[in-house]
Amino acid sequence: MRLKDKVAIVVGAGQTPGDTIGNGRATSILFAREGARVVLVDSNYESALETKALIDAEGGTSLPVQADVTRQEDCDDFVRTAVEAYGRVDILHNNVGIGGGDDEILSLTEESWDRILNVNLKGMFLSVRSVLPVMREQRSGSIINISSIAAVCATGIVAYKTSKAGVNALTHQIALENAKYNIRANAMPGLMNTPMAIEGISRARGIPKEELISQRNARVPLGGKMGTAWDVAYAALFLASDEARFITGVILPVDGGQSARIG
Repeated sequence: MRLKDKVAIVVGAGQTPGDTIGNGRATSILFAREGARVVLVDSNYESALETKALIDAEGGTSLPVQADVTRQEDCDDFVRTAVEAYGRVDILHNNVGIGGGDDEILSLTEESWDRILNVNLKGMFLSVRSVLPVMREQRSGSIINISSIAAVCATGIVAYKTSKAGVNALTHQIALENAKYNIRANAMPGLMNTPMAIEGISRARGIPKEELISQRNARVPLGGKMGTAWDVAYAALFLASDEARFITGVILPVDGGQSARIG
């Protein structure tokens, strides 16, 4: 098992309802399959419990926790819970992200800008700040932040794009500041067929899910089809494992080559 005896916190371990599985849930299940004890953090406790039930069915170990990642106290609490339950934290996987209400600059409201930046960027900053003292004391750890190709590709949603560009920059800074403690930090942008992407965007645009899926598939050079949450999960598994012990500060696209078209 690639994560045997490791303790992982997955922030965003539940998911929004939809036809497919979300990144956080898939990653939580895979981490548990590979031997990790997983703390399942989500604002929707019932959804975290659903993830736990799937892990339980496979004989894995997990602990659901309700938290709002925009609150430092909540982030401190779920890190404390992980340490009290399992003794350490080896992996922090940040998967929280929202985009509802986003728009182009002149149509975007200040309220939507603040809400999206608060969740997508501040939430990662706070969760990382909570876990770093534990990882520094251990002198080890892997932090994985889920970004988006929207950070570097053309898009009509300014707040989400800006927040994910910030995630890339934040990850780079975390890696540089903490390399001396043997703590690694990497980010993964992607283009995935997940409930948040498909159900959320189709509602916002007022178009059928099938049409949206077809549009997104057409943008992918590799195979002409979006990836799934399992593609994110397997990439995260590698970055979380000791196989990636010499990899830090990397922005690893999991996007079927879409971002490779830049330039």
